[in-house]
Amino acid sequence: MVDPFAVKDCALIAVATGEYVQTLRELKEKLAAIPTGCIYYHFWGGLLRARFDDPQYQNDFAIWSWRSLHDKTLAERLAVIDPTDFGDLNELRRELIEVIEERLDENELLAWVIPSHGFHFVRSQIVVFDTGRRFSTIDELSTHIVHMSPGTIFYHMIDARRRTPHFKNDFSEWIMGLEEEHQELASRIAGIDPYFTTLRELRDELERVFTAYVKERRG
Repeated sequence: MVDPFAVKDCALIAVATGEYVQTLRELKEKLAAIPTGCIYYHFWGGLLRARFDDPQYQNDFAIWSWRSLHDKTLAERLAVIDPTDFGDLNELRRELIEVIEERLDENELLAWVIPSHGFHFVRSQIVVFDTGRRFSTIDELSTHIVHMSPGTIFYHMIDARRRTPHFKNDFSEWIMGLEEEHQELASRIAGIDPYFTTLRELRDELERVFTAYVKERRG
């Protein structure tokens, strides 16, 4: 018997590391040594904090490249990196370094440009709250999706990828433990890309997937 789905909420706490860089070359070198928690925060943290930057640049590295280095080419290359395409944060780290190295090879002057603002590394620390809500069936869970907070969506759709056995979201993991007939729903949810969106849009997409599946089963 599978345990009921336990709805959690969370907050992502920003912890200053004291590490910062002033040039693109320094950024490349520092990326090789910083904790993976920094990579996580600078890619995913923007989803949970108020943001006033250009939404086309989803991660902090791309935003800094545009706002401080004024290098639109690099900003666009960094902006299209989807962290969900990588098996772990170290693979993502290597991709970042490769993209920056390639840009430095193209324009040697970028190695010495002093930006308007340095890049300060921040690492993430997640604080998890149990909402006390439990759901035993897909129908019950489906009706509650619309009421989930951004923090709940972040925890179950994004943070879950680094702590579940199959590196999937919590919804798919839970559904995979139910009857075999529900595996189609698990696959549909796993197919949702959580990165190039907002948490509210992600919640809406999740609700649509659940609602469509429930309607199909009811005929």
